[in-house]
Amino acid sequence: MTENMTAAAYARHGAADAPHYWQGAFIGDEEAGRRLAALPAAVEAALATVLETETVLAACAALAAALRDPAHPAHARLAAQLPEGEDPAVLAELGGLLDRRELTRKLRRELGGATPGRLNRADPRESVYEAWAPVGLVAHIAPGNAATVAPLSIVEGLLAGNVNVLKTSGADSLFTQHLAAELAALDPTGALAARVIVLRFPSARQEWLRLMCAPADAVAVWGGEDAVQGVAAHVPAGCRLVEWGHRISFAYLTGDVWSDPLTLEALADDVCRYEQQACSSPQVVYLDTEDEEELFAFAGRFAAVLATRPPAPDTAPRSGADPAEAAELTTTELVARLEEHLGLTRVFAAPDGSWRVMADTRSPLTASPLHRSVWVKPLPRERLIATLRPMRRYLQTAGIAGSRSDVAELSRTALAAGVTRVTPVGAMQASYAGEPHDGVYALQRYSRRVAVQADPVAFATTACLDDLVRPVLLPPPTGPLLGKEDVQAPARELARADAELYFRSGGSTGAPALSVFSYDDYDVQMHAAARGLLAAGYDPAGDRTANLFYCGGMYGSFISFFSVLERLGGVQLPLAAGPDHRATARALIEHGADTLFGMPSYLWQLLHAEADALRAYGGLRKVFYGGEHFTPEQQRTLKAEFGIEVVRSITYGSTDLGPLGYQCADSSGGVHHLHADLHTLEIVDLAEDRPVAPGETGRLVFTTHARRGQDLGRYLIGDLGREIPGRCPCGRRSPRFELMGRTGDVMRVATYFLHHRRFLALAEERGGHRGELQIRLDGTQARERLTVRVEKAPATHPERLREVFLSGYPELRTAVAEGLLDLVVEPVDGASLDRSPTSGKLLAVVDARR
Repeated sequence: MTENMTAAAYARHGAADAPHYWQGAFIGDEEAGRRLAALPAAVEAALATVLETETVLAACAALAAALRDPAHPAHARLAAQLPEGEDPAVLAELGGLLDRRELTRKLRRELGGATPGRLNRADPRESVYEAWAPVGLVAHIAPGNAATVAPLSIVEGLLAGNVNVLKTSGADSLFTQHLAAELAALDPTGALAARVIVLRFPSARQEWLRLMCAPADAVAVWGGEDAVQGVAAHVPAGCRLVEWGHRISFAYLTGDVWSDPLTLEALADDVCRYEQQACSSPQVVYLDTEDEEELFAFAGRFAAVLATRPPAPDTAPRSGADPAEAAELTTTELVARLEEHLGLTRVFAAPDGSWRVMADTRSPLTASPLHRSVWVKPLPRERLIATLRPMRRYLQTAGIAGSRSDVAELSRTALAAGVTRVTPVGAMQASYAGEPHDGVYALQRYSRRVAVQADPVAFATTACLDDLVRPVLLPPPTGPLLGKEDVQAPARELARADAELYFRSGGSTGAPALSVFSYDDYDVQMHAAARGLLAAGYDPAGDRTANLFYCGGMYGSFISFFSVLERLGGVQLPLAAGPDHRATARALIEHGADTLFGMPSYLWQLLHAEADALRAYGGLRKVFYGGEHFTPEQQRTLKAEFGIEVVRSITYGSTDLGPLGYQCADSSGGVHHLHADLHTLEIVDLAEDRPVAPGETGRLVFTTHARRGQDLGRYLIGDLGREIPGRCPCGRRSPRFELMGRTGDVMRVATYFLHHRRFLALAEERGGHRGELQIRLDGTQARERLTVRVEKAPATHPERLREVFLSGYPELRTAVAEGLLDLVVEPVDGASLDRSPTSGKLLAVVDARR
């Protein structure tokens, strides 16, 4: 971290005599030459460290915020490093491109997910693991004409996990170097700094170029054919050469629209925007005709539109053309005027030379001299492929205007001719996150698709190989602790673009609360839950599952586990929890279900209500439960009386945060592994906002690192738990914790704190109780009353249980002896216990005191 912060401080002071940025520090020519000679060793050392995708996203998001805030110190530092004449507004543009949402969308589009480097199962039913791995070292040869290209090229290399060495032109400013330093300073792990080198030297310095490229696994070159050829000579055999060369684009108009004023205005926008310096700017306008009079008439109309456009800002009459470009403009226009005498052309041009429209009766594609210079040519659609395909290596964008059917037909034809992108006229320079560049995805060019085939028996419950190797390292949580209202209030105001899926909690600990997700976030969480379910022993290839969670009322359990099973490819009976136990049991037996998903209280009722039929069936083997807990005594009953072999938590989670933890085959009770690729866990003291000592019980605090549009950092979820030290026997490296109840399970009664779990444990261990247990608190005129409501069974003895509670719970005994509390034990039918109307969860504590 010290080196990173030193680099940022150096950036603040200009570092004019140190033109190179090397892994966290600015250095001069002599030191850069020495380090270049040892580049292979530096790359190997960097690749031996871990770079989580979240580390890149978090640093880029922080930098994006700074770039969009003119008051931020980093904004001023970087503005001072922009090339001369560059509009500072480019910083805000760059900030938009580095935004977490844009980069996450890019990862999803190009590499299939937000954590593409993790070795997850390619098919949940097979022990084959695939991932996108970095190629290793990417050498970037940046152009000198675009301030944003070099930084974005580095970020693409980082997103793919690579070490990056980038060359800027010898005449360039130090903007890219200083931006790299600012980005690295935002990563406390130092992993970003270790993967970024930015050098400034002229292309004539061939020895440095050779040293850059010799150890590279991919070389990305921005520029024309000469630039590519100059670099290609240094690219070693087997190394990928990624060419981001110059491309040519054109507009194509049909007869329906070429006289339309709006179309002409949109076309003029495409020509004038960026003064045709972008590869996506139109250099030629094709008309779907062979009629020369229509061609010349259109050229005149379009020239009249261009004439109304203001000149390019801060430019000379030649629109910023250098002497060579000005000569080309003059030559091209003069030749076109000479050819007017042959009837081949007609030229319309501004008197000051600021624009020109050159109609040419010959169809072959001709490059424009740019600076608002446009060719207009005839090209009937049936000749489009034959005319353009010879130039396919150079084609990029076709802006097409016409009817809906024409646009569809001509898009297919243009793509067949070699075009890589088609847009409406007026939007040729428009882009979107994750858009292919020149027909390929950049991140895939900087990555390798890798696979591991593992023994299907030994790895039957392993969803991700990386879980066995190392814990996920995410940025440490920061900021204040948040309660439910701190999270719920912003969720109600969430932008519609981020609010695509709405759920309500079951309301077992209060009023049902709203939770909002984007579909992307929901998909990530369902895949995580699916991996956790594999770890718990679910077999998607063999298990036949009845989904018996509650459904409706915006409650998420049923639909979530429907989605989980869908992603696992498991057989599913989407029955949902319902009051007709007989019909449910009949469906289980008729369709051969052997695995049950559901809430413990509902599954307990179902199994006992239809005990005879289900015992006779004898096909149930697994139960995966959520929302509540099966006590150890209840689990023993399920195994002894119903032949169930596996009883395990399906997930530990919440409606607002999604899946938080999962069980493995070596976990029992409330012990779970953390979904460490999604969340960070802290455990803080029950009374003070400070960490507890290792192993102590405290309040669970979760930070979710990837939720679009929502800040779910340091969220007090309302549960109690403790850290489980040491590595799990299952081999997974993710942290483990044990749930110890909810904060709402702790009751302040008669001046004492009493815990629901203590009552439940005493009832089972000393009283032989196997059913459900609920506590109701009432206020009477004389004193408070605590009623322990227990599910009625033949062996239930209320007085015996009352004695068990009094003898085993000293605080309770004292409160009763001092006349502060009345203790009642009430046997009831399970159906009469109070439950959440939404989720069906048993309410552990019903506080009726008012």
